[in-house]
Amino acid sequence: MSMATNERTTPAITARRPFTVAVTADAARPDGSSIHGDLGLRRLTDGGVDWHVLPSYTDPIPPADLARVDAVLSLGHIAFDSRTLDHAPDLKLVARFGAGFDTIDLAACTRAGVVVTNTPDAIRRPLAVAGLTLLLALSHKLLAKDRLTRTSNWGAREHYRGAPLVGQTVGIVGFGSVGAELARLLAPLGMKVVGNNRSGRHPEAGELGLELLGLEELLERSDYVVLCAALTHETEKLIDAAALARMKPTAYLINIGRGRLVDTDALRQALQAGGIAGAGLDVFEPEPLEPDDLLLTLDNVVLSPHSLCWTEDFTRDVSAAALGSILAMAAGEKPGNVLNPEVFETPAFAAKAAHREEAHK
Repeated sequence: MSMATNERTTPAITARRPFTVAVTADAARPDGSSIHGDLGLRRLTDGGVDWHVLPSYTDPIPPADLARVDAVLSLGHIAFDSRTLDHAPDLKLVARFGAGFDTIDLAACTRAGVVVTNTPDAIRRPLAVAGLTLLLALSHKLLAKDRLTRTSNWGAREHYRGAPLVGQTVGIVGFGSVGAELARLLAPLGMKVVGNNRSGRHPEAGELGLELLGLEELLERSDYVVLCAALTHETEKLIDAAALARMKPTAYLINIGRGRLVDTDALRQALQAGGIAGAGLDVFEPEPLEPDDLLLTLDNVVLSPHSLCWTEDFTRDVSAAALGSILAMAAGEKPGNVLNPEVFETPAFAAKAAHREEAHK
């Protein structure tokens, strides 16, 4: 059997052996339930796709675990590089549950004929709301006030007045779809938003009425700095001691991107010395934090265990997008949100599709 190829289809992969999906065990249990809630894996079963959860959470994935696996639903941060791909001859798709793909070697996947997808549209609003949540908690000193209430220390509340919002500047580093969504959420609060990204351009900047600045100017002008950038070699430790020194002593740093965007040692020092007013962190390096980490003891820090955007609508929408990519691939269609579209033109991908079809005629 063969299927005609157009801009929405790939070489046919429909066959008698069911399309087989492995779900990574870093966030899922053997029965398919997960720390994110119901992933809706029954959609795969209903679509004639076999699935199973990998037997263990190891990195790299043992070669035997990827034998006869056509796609992987990657729930966490297992690496997909040549170590893994060299032992996965049938693998055609890595569907990332979420937006970040810093553990996936796109060039290696392309060479191996493996399509990589993510779910940026589904995660945009939940992640932006997470950033807003940390900003409001910091500005209102929410955790300190909660503690005062629980300890019946109302007399100390005069020392915990909140910071202003109206007229304050929020600088979004890594201004993309999440940053644009956060800018929309901030608009009714009367806050000014500026952004920074690698290109210095964004199609929604004009509509949102915001400036795109160089990083140094953004840090100097902002009262709240929100990190939304993807983790790359260029952005690792983007916020180091020098960057923190450029921030106002009254400014707050919020990180909803990746922990390694920040030099954590420099951040600890800045927080302890009063170099910045505080920090809101949903991501860390390492994860989890060590029990004796200084960050756990500081009053001017709000922490969340890399899960602030985990809501019911987050799980529903991200799952729908990731499973949709898998079902499209199983049906011989091109999935959406492909991170390496050039893969469809590679001999490796064509050979995998042809091999699957030929083996099951």
